[in-house]
Amino acid sequence: MDTEVDHLRNIEHKRLRSLVDGDIALAKQLHADNFQLITPIGELLSKEQYLAAIASGYIKYLLWEPETIDVRIYGNAAVIRYQSQLELIFSGHKVPSSRYWHTDVYEKHEGNWQVVWSQATEIK
Repeated sequence: MDTEVDHLRNIEHKRLRSLVDGDIALAKQLHADNFQLITPIGELLSKEQYLAAIASGYIKYLLWEPETIDVRIYGNAAVIRYQSQLELIFSGHKVPSSRYWHTDVYEKHEGNWQVVWSQATEIK
């Protein structure tokens, strides 16, 4: 089980790096086709909307540093949760560096883990 937990942690690190680097090709592989993000302001974004916003620069991550990633696996599904330091540009406006909680749900499709749901909440 620890190997699979570590594998999921590595995938999440890889996913975050792809988003910060704007590596849309890799991000497409790591996000399920039915992926949905709930942003800290409560907006719902599909995979297409989210990755298009990153590709266009509408969302530009400058820093996304996760702390310890907690993982719970339930068969072909897993839930991960962690806090991070996040800094970004949103719609041309710099969002100051802040701390966030992240909760993500992964599913294993054809032997590969992909994130299907993601939610971020700012820590005030």
